[in-house]
Amino acid sequence: MGFFLETVFGGLMAGMLYSLVALGFVLIFKASGVFNFAQGAMVLFAALAMARFSEWLPGWLGVDNIFVVTAAAVVLAGAVMFLVAWLVERLVLRHLVNQEGATLLMATLGIAYFMDGLGQTIFGSDIYKIDVGMPKDPVIAFESVFQGGILLNKEDMIAALVAATLVLLLSLFFQKTGTGRALRAVADDHQAAQSIGIPLNRIWVIVWCVAGVVALVAGIIWGSKLGVQFSLATVAMRALPVVILGGLTSVPGAIIGGLIIGVGEKVSEVFLGPYVGGGIEIWFAYVLALLFLLVRPQGLFGEKIIDRV
Repeated sequence: MGFFLETVFGGLMAGMLYSLVALGFVLIFKASGVFNFAQGAMVLFAALAMARFSEWLPGWLGVDNIFVVTAAAVVLAGAVMFLVAWLVERLVLRHLVNQEGATLLMATLGIAYFMDGLGQTIFGSDIYKIDVGMPKDPVIAFESVFQGGILLNKEDMIAALVAATLVLLLSLFFQKTGTGRALRAVADDHQAAQSIGIPLNRIWVIVWCVAGVVALVAGIIWGSKLGVQFSLATVAMRALPVVILGGLTSVPGAIIGGLIIGVGEKVSEVFLGPYVGGGIEIWFAYVLALLFLLVRPQGLFGEKIIDRV
């Protein structure tokens, strides 16, 4: 029982990280009605900025304190992501107002490839590390309940707590603020939103800024765990099945979808993998997402989007 719960907890931790990346997809879709294929590139770009600023700032500031350097690097990387959001709206989205969803989709693909190349040009293409001081040692919990206890990773627990806090704040933002309601109105109908005085361009800047912050947090966490390399964009795209499962329009769906997929792939790999040769963790999420596309294409909590895309 203890080993099973250990596997489930590991899946929940991974699921929260998937949910964090999936939030970026949901945020952009809620504001523009289009799937943002640039989210993986944004995670990579933010992680590269964070890693490189962490290397450069001690020389720039003459300070070696890890907390000061990390805080300054986070601020600078956040400013870079805000600048990226402003440029995306100014140079791309502003010229595509009221265009078809397919046009906006192709625009996000172009943004993704551009950010991949720009990140390599500015920050380099080596493998970098991010060290924000999170403990990496495992801890054994519930020893009095289960024989041998349950082995938990401190870094995963902190990362999951950060992800859960950010998810909660974003949920409150969408449900309780005027800007959040305006975002939902823009997603439903661009022209109708403009007709009642909602500034579409400003809304898009806001949502891309928020998505940039989400990408930065995800990039820091994933970069700390895996190292910052260009395969990180591919790792981020593993959140694609999460938004399909939870629903492209649902912030809670991104959470539930991430947890389901995280637990499902871990449990399947550990308990079924030995009987089928392993590798279930690689394809489990995509097969589950495909089944939902066939049965319930809007996902668990999403709205029907066939007419929108």
